[in-house]
Amino acid sequence: MDKLIMYMQYPFVRYALIVGVLIALCSSLLGVTLVLKRFSFIGDGLSHVAFGAMAVAAVLQLTNEMALILPVTVISAVLLLRTGQNAKIKGDAAIAMISVAALAFGYLIMNIFSTSSNLSGDVCSTLFGSTSILTLTPGEVWLCTILSIAIVIIFILFYNKIFAVTFDEDFARAVGTNAGAYNLMIAVIIAVIIVLAMNLVGSLLISALVIFPALSAMRLFNNFRAVTVCSAVLSVIGAFLGIIISILAGTPVGSTIVAVDVAVFLICYITGCVKGGIGR
Repeated sequence: MDKLIMYMQYPFVRYALIVGVLIALCSSLLGVTLVLKRFSFIGDGLSHVAFGAMAVAAVLQLTNEMALILPVTVISAVLLLRTGQNAKIKGDAAIAMISVAALAFGYLIMNIFSTSSNLSGDVCSTLFGSTSILTLTPGEVWLCTILSIAIVIIFILFYNKIFAVTFDEDFARAVGTNAGAYNLMIAVIIAVIIVLAMNLVGSLLISALVIFPALSAMRLFNNFRAVTVCSAVLSVIGAFLGIIISILAGTPVGSTIVAVDVAVFLICYITGCVKGGIGR
């Protein structure tokens, strides 16, 4: 505890906790929708696109990588949604196609136009997360805070519409809801979350932030609102504990957060089984 109190006096630790909690919160809100729509791996696909964009930004030596990564990822989210609606290319096939292509081209570009003496280390840190979450500037923290607040507000304002397109998209269209627009909004928000989360857990582990809290909450509740709220709480707890454990134990931040999320899922799974057994 004394060691933790000492670390909390440093701004970089407080910045990491603020950003980590906000990203986890935003990821969990739409995680339930993506799981129920059988579109869980959109986060995985977009994270690989973000990796490819980051590779290009690194080769071009851009001082502000976000200026390239964010628009490319958002455009890819829109294309992924449109391609997934194509009768000839289903959603899962579209995700696999874009995901593998972006990852391969990103790594190829980094190899051909390498500007670093430690290419393997750079790739590994990008894919699995690095210490960049502990070197955040106040400007980056404010950017993450503003975008996170905007995402939460949008989710609250359009909660009913998101609920409608999640459970019965055909009925939502029948009653006049522009389901395509709301699906597009969900895809764009997920793209923004993916870009924000890259510094936290890396490209390959981002899906865990989206999937595990939602699946954990579903083991405990059957109501959409209850599952969403529980998912947000579990995600925030997992991110907070993961960052604290990582700082104290010296383990990788992203992997530690995912490990905590897995542990929480196992606890919720067992609790759900016991709860179901008692109910019967």
